[in-house]
Amino acid sequence: MTLVCKVTPNARRSECVGWGADDRGRRVLLVRLAAPPMGGKANEELVRYLAELLGCAKGGIVIARGGSGRVKMLDIPDTAEARLPQS
Repeated sequence: MTLVCKVTPNARRSECVGWGADDRGRRVLLVRLAAPPMGGKANEELVRYLAELLGCAKGGIVIARGGSGRVKMLDIPDTAEARLPQS
């Protein structure tokens, strides 16, 4: 399954703040990350946080697009869809 996230780095703590829309009108999960956007630390924290939130292995989450931007397209296990926050 594909999940689109819009991340905000340098937050006080990592948390999901709900759903929104990007400039293309796609539904995106809004996530704040307690990591800086340098050296891939925010990407690592996003994968760690989503794995914990969705109850899956970190290796099951892959950043397919947007590795250096705020809007990221991720491949997540189909079984994790049921654990996504509701809107």
